[in-house]
Amino acid sequence: MNLQTIVQSLEIGAPIAAGNLTMFPLLASEETPAAYATLDDALAAGFVKVTEVSESGSVPELTIVNDGPTPVLVLDGEELVGAKQNRIVNLTILVPPRTRLPLPVSCVEAGRWAHRSRSFAAAGRTHYAAGRAKKVEQVSYCLAVSGERRADQGAIWDDIDEKAARMAAHSETRAAAAMYEKSRAQLDAFQRSLEALPRQVGAVFAINSAIAGLEVFDCAATWRKSMRKIVESYGLDALDRVQEQRTRARRDPAGWLLYDVMAL
Repeated sequence: MNLQTIVQSLEIGAPIAAGNLTMFPLLASEETPAAYATLDDALAAGFVKVTEVSESGSVPELTIVNDGPTPVLVLDGEELVGAKQNRIVNLTILVPPRTRLPLPVSCVEAGRWAHRSRSFAAAGRTHYAAGRAKKVEQVSYCLAVSGERRADQGAIWDDIDEKAARMAAHSETRAAAAMYEKSRAQLDAFQRSLEALPRQVGAVFAINSAIAGLEVFDCAATWRKSMRKIVESYGLDALDRVQEQRTRARRDPAGWLLYDVMAL
C-alpha cells in the first residue's frame, strides 16, 4: 500500500493543542495488529543488538542483528545511545528475522569518539522534526546520486550546534540529547496534553498554526508505541520557535493532505 492510498483512507480528527504545538489526529477505519516488533521492544526483549561495525567503528554505519522470529521496524531518526557516539537512523527499515544488516546512521554527538558501552541502547526519542526533514532530503539526494544512504554529516552537526545555542542547551560532547534533557519539563507537558486516540495511526503537526509535518503508520498499535518520541520531536521544535508570531496556516490539514501529500 503506497502513501497516497493510505492518506485517502484516513479521517482527520479534531485538533488537540498544547502551547504552540497542535496535533491533528489521523484515524484509520479500524484497528489492525502489527506484523513486526518496534526497535524499542526488540532491544528490551534482547533479540536485537546494535553495535559499531568493528572495534575502530565507522561514523555513518552500524550493525544491527535481529536474532528473533519477528521482523523489527527501525524508524527514521530514532536515536541510539552509547558505544562510541550517539547516532540517529538515516531511514526507516524493516529488519527481517534472523538477519544481520548494515544500518545507515548519522552522528548527533560530535565531541565524543570513545566507547561507553559495547552495544547501543534505545534513547526513547527521535531526532527533532525539522532536523529529520533536512536529513531525509540529504539521504534521498545521496541515494539518487550515488546509491548510498548517507546524510550530510557536517550539516547535521551545524544544525544541532545552532539549535542548542538558541535553546541554551550546553553539552561537552555537543550531544543533541542535551536539548531534550534541558527541556524535559516542557516536553512532558506536551505529552500530558497530546494523547493517542482510538484508531489513530498518525498525525499532522502544526507549530504556531503553520503545518510542520506528517507522520503516519500502518496500524494504531505502532502509533501508540511511537507517539511519545514523535511528539517530543515536534515539541522540541515548538519550544525553539515559541517566540515566533503565530500565522494562519496556508491550508487546513485536509487541504494539505489532499493537494500537497497526494502530489508526491
